[in-house]
Amino acid sequence: MVERIVATDSALAFIERLMLKHGPLVLCQAGACREDGAANCLPQGEFIAGTADLILGEIGGCRFYITESQYEYWQYHQLIVDVMTQIGEGGSLSLGDLDGGRLQTRSRVYSTEEWAALSLKPSH
Repeated sequence: MVERIVATDSALAFIERLMLKHGPLVLCQAGACREDGAANCLPQGEFIAGTADLILGEIGGCRFYITESQYEYWQYHQLIVDVMTQIGEGGSLSLGDLDGGRLQTRSRVYSTEEWAALSLKPSH
């Protein structure tokens, strides 16, 4: 089965560590539609999905949200979440920044076969 969102082993371990410390979490793609963007990690109760938010999938037991406009940009790509331990300056609302890392999203283009196997647009 082709997944729209996947995570590296190191990202999954980081998410697990964050969940042990902070409880259930939600992940969402940060605003910009660009390679190497951030994935924000928030306590489940602090994220309120809006009408433009889509559930792209689940990683590490956490739903991963993306806005409709981001989906339109990234729909032909599989998003891959990894963890960076060398984080630069710049603020973020993500819990990971408080715990020594930052979730980062990169992508790869689906093959023709993979694209054909994907279902319709993700749900709200």
